[in-house]
Amino acid sequence: MSDGYVRLIPTDREWQPTLEHAAAATAYVTQLFSRPEDDVEEVEHEFYDQVTLIDAGENTTRISCSNCDGDIDVQWLNDLVEENGESIGSLDVSVPCCGSVVALDSLRYDWPIGFARFEVSVMNPVRAKYELDAQELDAVAALLGHPVAQILAHY
Repeated sequence: MSDGYVRLIPTDREWQPTLEHAAAATAYVTQLFSRPEDDVEEVEHEFYDQVTLIDAGENTTRISCSNCDGDIDVQWLNDLVEENGESIGSLDVSVPCCGSVVALDSLRYDWPIGFARFEVSVMNPVRAKYELDAQELDAVAALLGHPVAQILAHY
């Protein structure tokens, strides 16, 4: 059985909240999954020293080049992460399709991914609609003090 995640990240990849704001946002997200019929294995926040890939795991099946529109094998991204780790110093990479240097966040992914130095993650969330809706995302953003994006992942 694969694990599913809801991953919430700031829209500015360099931005990090205070520890108090991170704890408040994590507590809010935890209570979203606290009804008796809901089940969640873990809700936590994490700070990263460097900009880190926040991927969609097995959800990502297609990547297209922002320069030539060519297809890029997902294994290329997996190899890049395995070689360099998820913490990425520079987002600029040479793509295999046309050899151009492009930013990883400019490539087109069939499932949203992101890059951040902070995230709140929910492991194996269960509710009728496990992802957060717009109102819930706004509440997380207000608690953190910065807009957030949502990445849905399966591993």
